[in-house]
Amino acid sequence: MTIRTAEERADLIEAGKRLGIILDELAQHVRPGITTASLNELAEKRIIEGGDIPCFKNYQPEGASYPYPAGLCISVNEEVVHGIPGERVLKEGDIVTLDLGLSHNGIIVDSALTVPVGKTDPSAYALIDATRDALEAAIFAARPGNHIGDISYTTEQAFKGTGCSVVKILGGHGVGRAVHEEPFISNVGYPGTGPEIKAGMVLALEPIANAGKGHVDLLDDDYTFVTRDGSKSAHFEHTILVENDQTLVVTRRPNE
Repeated sequence: MTIRTAEERADLIEAGKRLGIILDELAQHVRPGITTASLNELAEKRIIEGGDIPCFKNYQPEGASYPYPAGLCISVNEEVVHGIPGERVLKEGDIVTLDLGLSHNGIIVDSALTVPVGKTDPSAYALIDATRDALEAAIFAARPGNHIGDISYTTEQAFKGTGCSVVKILGGHGVGRAVHEEPFISNVGYPGTGPEIKAGMVLALEPIANAGKGHVDLLDDDYTFVTRDGSKSAHFEHTILVENDQTLVVTRRPNE
């Protein structure tokens, strides 16, 4: 999507604000003993209360044999992305990724964060911190005149020396009128390559990394990616609006 009017910009900013508030509330509800289904119920409830639409629910991406059945993607420990909420009970020491999207006045925003369940191990905290830092680096690279490859390269370089492995087959994307739009934004790449970044672009940047190797597999449910070696995975994402004088992060959370 390219923002062309003041009304579109206002709707995008409002959508991002709403999503950030809901994600912040969800993160505060993460604790030992809670089920992933109950977190999804809360997410869907809050979105609908605001008059918006949980845009992941009933969305069927290319290659999937059925629509996604929930509003919130919840990925725990070795689950990388797109975990389906259910009766899984979160335990002390787990880490959990909350990935949520909503549609407000026809404009879609998408954001994610990984949080510990209670207290976790030092390597998990390091993984979370490294992935969060990589997102901030990617946001800084997303400015007019740069290229999509500059975002990819910057993200990849941000993980150097952290001991974490980038998941190469997953990444960010355009967003706005649909859940997934062009361009695909890899988390590895070369500077100066790919489409030029221009003012008005709406992008979802999402570094994804594993504590072990970067290889992942897709489960038989058609949605959940898991680390091949069973190591923990982390994922952070923000929807941004590229403008001439700034890169506006529309999904910032109140407590971020």
